[in-house]
Amino acid sequence: PGSSAGMAGARNAHPSQPDCGDWEEPENKALNRKKEVPAFTIQAYQRHTVVKGPPVSDVYKQKPSKPTAFRTMYLRGDFPFSVEHETNQNKLSWRVDFRKLDYHHYLPLFFDGLAETEFPYCFAAYQGIVDLLENAPERVLPVVPQLIIPLKNALNLKNPIIVCKVCRVLQKLSLTDEMVGQALVPYYRQLLPVLNLFKDKNYRGGDGVDRSVRSRSVRLGNVIEDTLEVLERTGGEDAFINIKYIVPTYEAVTRN
Repeated sequence: PGSSAGMAGARNAHPSQPDCGDWEEPENKALNRKKEVPAFTIQAYQRHTVVKGPPVSDVYKQKPSKPTAFRTMYLRGDFPFSVEHETNQNKLSWRVDFRKLDYHHYLPLFFDGLAETEFPYCFAAYQGIVDLLENAPERVLPVVPQLIIPLKNALNLKNPIIVCKVCRVLQKLSLTDEMVGQALVPYYRQLLPVLNLFKDKNYRGGDGVDRSVRSRSVRLGNVIEDTLEVLERTGGEDAFINIKYIVPTYEAVTRN
């Protein structure tokens, strides 16, 4: 009995130590580990093997944004504007007449800046596009082919904020002139696949530029739907069939 009491006392003296009966033989993980083998092969029938699952899809994976030519020129002070910071919103103060600007040179550079996510580059690029489209719309049409690659590059980053911003630019671009919307139709195959990818995604946020848009916390799917409708209305009779080819779930809003 004395020895039993001593053993109990020893256990109580070291409560953090488990009883010997609680210990378990450590599992030999090396023996129980199964070898991963490719599916649909002879190896899949071997013992102690497990079939590898399908690779994880990265279709929605964002790509990092790289410094753009727009940023380089902005830092060098090559653009004829400055950013004015006001209480409610920022704006660009231009030092040149828009009709004297070389749109073939400047407009593609601003579109290149759509891939930027840092202030002030993202703001300056977006607002510069808006100002150029609104102040000399008749000069936009000849430059459209030069705008496709920067638009595509920005969309391919798969950043929801950038996609939202590009959608708003596409709307403004299509409404600039009657012929601009039609000129975009041949490029739908380059521009719309990413919109189709995000059309039903429940992402909420803004475009990272417009404070009022950011505060409303819009749904990206709705912005994409609005963009497709604008493209259809401004793209002429071939617009719908070309949109439908890339975005099968899209329904026409215009009547024949």
